[in-house]
Amino acid sequence: MYYFVGIKGSGMASLAEILHDLGYEVAGSDIDQYIFIEDELKKRHIPIYSWNKDNIKDGMHVITGNDFDRSNPEVAAAQDNPNVICQNYCEFLGDFFNNFISIGIAGTHGKTTTTGMCYHLFKDYDKTNVLIGDGTGYAVKDAKYFISEVDEFRNHFKHYYNDYALINNVEWDHVDYYKTFDSYKQAFEDYGNRAKKKIVIWGDDPYLPHMNWTKPVIKFGLKDGNDIQARNVINNEKGLAFDVYAHGELFGHFVLPFYGIHTLYDTLAVITLGYLEGMDAKFIQEHLATFQGVKRRYTVKTYGDCVFVDDYAHHPTAIKYVIDETRIRYPGKKIVAVYQPDRFSRALRFAKRFAQVMDTADYPYFVDFPANAHKEPGIDIDVTEITQYIPRAKVVKENAEDAAKLAQYDNAVFLFMSPKDIYKLEDLVIEAKKKADK
Repeated sequence: MYYFVGIKGSGMASLAEILHDLGYEVAGSDIDQYIFIEDELKKRHIPIYSWNKDNIKDGMHVITGNDFDRSNPEVAAAQDNPNVICQNYCEFLGDFFNNFISIGIAGTHGKTTTTGMCYHLFKDYDKTNVLIGDGTGYAVKDAKYFISEVDEFRNHFKHYYNDYALINNVEWDHVDYYKTFDSYKQAFEDYGNRAKKKIVIWGDDPYLPHMNWTKPVIKFGLKDGNDIQARNVINNEKGLAFDVYAHGELFGHFVLPFYGIHTLYDTLAVITLGYLEGMDAKFIQEHLATFQGVKRRYTVKTYGDCVFVDDYAHHPTAIKYVIDETRIRYPGKKIVAVYQPDRFSRALRFAKRFAQVMDTADYPYFVDFPANAHKEPGIDIDVTEITQYIPRAKVVKENAEDAAKLAQYDNAVFLFMSPKDIYKLEDLVIEAKKKADK
């Protein structure tokens, strides 16, 4: 049996689902609080237990979440039992990649969407397994490909040797771990140089083309000099249309129901991978045209004349992408942007930039850090660290009273942005809208 300590983690849940789909017995444990990621686990009837050292039995292969150590009773029990194989998530996944042609999707922004889009394309080309950072994992026996989101968080991807290492972009993040931007860039360079076949990079990035790559590199982007280049781009409320040139020769014309230049870059990354594996443009066009996104990445609900968007955006650039996409998709509507920060170090480092991008919304709102935000030594701030730079912004709480205040806006797009469960506030606002209409 594979037993997961911290099974409700996004990567852990995805891996548990994959092993279950491959026919292995799988179980795990975590906090008792509901997390949306557990839904897919329950669909597969994967048992989820409360932490208890007695859950660990002889013969188990225990996989521990990267943030768990011997302070967890199950981790201690597993490590102390000579009849238990014990690995952390990254170590296990790094070994598991070797069974397939593996494609790792890395980058500061766009990993999850790119991974989901890549799987959507590849799964009908040949048997493909996938691990997405939104808690999604699918597998089939005898798969040729394994597509996985790989995370730079605390250099977790140092264990990975993918056949293709795709890096969407590099912008300083996780400042609690990477104390300098140079150390952050170095982690990506090291990851790329572990690729077995090729490194695939966004060629328009300010940094990626200039790194010290030791493996073959293929670049995608809009500028001249890219191996895979988009030209004649149309980006409006109807979607994206563009031509793709491969090494200077027309590869194909694409018309897709996607929005925003940032999404064009993600799409070009996937087209590049398809091209490298021998797909033709018609196949790629037909399959990408039916991609409908991934969990918590611009997930849309509607009520009346209002649109409600739930998005994982947690970095100033990601918030900018969401707002920019909204201006394109819904040009006639006002934007009510609601952001909840999750990491104190990130909010402290980028406070002014968070304020600047939120100031581009018509009505900027903030929610304070959640009670379960990870405490970081030496940092004691609240959301006013950001709002001091944007006086017109308002702070709301996740309750019915403040939801009713947000619900005052009509003909608007509400953007709820955070890695945390801000979608609960979204639901409250929709309920307030419905109550006001009765």
